[in-house]
Amino acid sequence: MAEQLTGLADDRALLGRTSTAERVSDILRSRIADGYFPPGTRLSEDGIGGALGVSRNTLREAFRLLTHERLLVHELNRGVFVRVLSVEDVEDIYRTRVLVECAVVRGLGAPPYPLERLSAAVAEGQSAAAADDWKAVGTANIHFHRELVALAASERTGELMRSVFAELRLAFHVVDDPHALHEPYLARNQEILQSLQRGDSHGAEHLLERYLTDSLERVVEVYRRRVGEDTAP
Repeated sequence: MAEQLTGLADDRALLGRTSTAERVSDILRSRIADGYFPPGTRLSEDGIGGALGVSRNTLREAFRLLTHERLLVHELNRGVFVRVLSVEDVEDIYRTRVLVECAVVRGLGAPPYPLERLSAAVAEGQSAAAADDWKAVGTANIHFHRELVALAASERTGELMRSVFAELRLAFHVVDDPHALHEPYLARNQEILQSLQRGDSHGAEHLLERYLTDSLERVVEVYRRRVGEDTAP
């Protein structure tokens, strides 16, 4: 925890003079997504509040916001913890992804599509793989799907999926072999991008649906082994 708090202290400058619970929650959300606070970690009010230089009330409001996003859970008489997802949570996350991501691709208008940021996410993943940084490959994969959703040009859809992708990172942090999990999707991201570059949104949707189905099976398989079916949310 001491090392984690040192990292938070480095973020203190991001708060500026007008620190708010929203800004604190943004910092903590990012730290949780990056794995600084793994699932199951108890978050210390005194430690985090001191590292960020914010009041207890501000921090509690930030905790409340992240609890609403299902990233944290409050346990009576024990404190606030980074949530450990259940298998059912993972399945529901992927159900939401299929509904939203496939609908975004299906609803694309006539080509060409604005694919620069999607292409950059593919390149980011390939560079991370070349550096043998498979945690960064997982991050790049999230970026790819975030940019795919951004093609809808819908602020509300993007906000919804930001929360979904943040929860998905909680599942990824449980995986003991990120190389095996993420490596197959480098080529599949490239295939989806190429379909969209050709203006074939129907083909891209088909690739994406199979992609998400296969990814769910792989993640659930790992999750049953590492966490178990009866893990409480």
